[in-house]
Amino acid sequence: MEKDFFKVKDLETVLTLIEDFPAVETQIQPLDVCLGRILAEDVVSEINLPEFSRATMDGYAVQAASTFGASEGMPALLDVVGRVEMGQVAAGEVTPGQAVEITTGGMLPKGADAVVMIEQTQRFDDRTLEVFKSVAPLQHVMEIGEDLAQGETVLPKGTRLRPQEIGVLAALGKDKVPVYRRPVVAVISSGDEIVPVDQTPALSQLRDVNSHTLSALIVSAGGVPVRLGIAGDDLGALERLCRRGLADADMVLISGGSSVGSRDYTVTLFEGLPDSKILVQGVSVSPGKPTILAESRGRILWGLPGQVTSAMVVFRTMIRPCINHIGGLGRREKDIEVPAEVTRNVASVLGRTDFVRVRLRSKDDRLFADPQLGKSGLIHTMVKADGLVRVHKDSEGIDKGQVVKVIPFASSPILSDRTLDT
Repeated sequence: MEKDFFKVKDLETVLTLIEDFPAVETQIQPLDVCLGRILAEDVVSEINLPEFSRATMDGYAVQAASTFGASEGMPALLDVVGRVEMGQVAAGEVTPGQAVEITTGGMLPKGADAVVMIEQTQRFDDRTLEVFKSVAPLQHVMEIGEDLAQGETVLPKGTRLRPQEIGVLAALGKDKVPVYRRPVVAVISSGDEIVPVDQTPALSQLRDVNSHTLSALIVSAGGVPVRLGIAGDDLGALERLCRRGLADADMVLISGGSSVGSRDYTVTLFEGLPDSKILVQGVSVSPGKPTILAESRGRILWGLPGQVTSAMVVFRTMIRPCINHIGGLGRREKDIEVPAEVTRNVASVLGRTDFVRVRLRSKDDRLFADPQLGKSGLIHTMVKADGLVRVHKDSEGIDKGQVVKVIPFASSPILSDRTLDT
């Protein structure tokens, strides 16, 4: 098996292979529970928004031409002929030389094509208005359909619903929304040395950090985690848990057991599953080289390194995009990148993509990235880090002072007090 790990694939190839998996089923959900979900159909506006021309300022609805030439020294004098209350259908018509009092959001009366801000006016008496500044046609007015036009595709299929998209759907009267089901991801930890977190480990044992960490990452990626427990270094026990995961989940993650060694059963397990195919056996990244990707009857199987930092980096760079894809995201989500100056030299190996953990801090209006170097079993390096720096496979490393692009962790407070410490 060891020679197979020299046939590693690069990261881009792995991400391309992911795109061959089908998306999960769709469902109709109430709007109030759709935050973060992926839209399963195009949303086409059946109405104009707004459905009437409305004021965007408190003031007076007028015909713009009636204000031309107005100034502090020579105000335009207009007749006040009414008032439009909020939520009221505007009655009557504004003719040249007339004005109607209106509030923000109020319906523009027929004949009016502009609004004069109240700050630029003064009431001479109950019927007469002085206007001290001219307005242009459509100034301080939102026209019919200016926000959303009837027949317009407002949100395309595959859109992740943020609060602003929820607001658009509400404005269109969509109380139920077609979305993709959240992908279910089963998580298995393997290894005789792993014990549940509520147990005190013996001198040679470790608590099950990975299944809890991965489950939290799955939630943050929009999936539903199912922790199936711990399998010792026993192929039969691992197979039983894996088959249970295949029956109940869209994807199975096994942490540990993916590297080269006599007790690493993951590849053997995957090969023995029904209609299985090993797609990737090793990826040219660090940390995370001994990563395995396989499929069995349409289900996705991942073998992750047992070291917690490696598993987290693999999740961020490969498994999160996989959850996004089968969850219906219409395109590969582009990483947000924050430019920062690296504060020390970082060596790399040609032909391998390295992901360096960094902590961000600000000083003198400059953003710095402090590499958090350490072995892949040290979880504190991830706790201290705010994101990752990708070192391209054609590079031999990063020089101190070089501006790099930091991929922030989704939950990292990049602009929090911690990153602003000097």
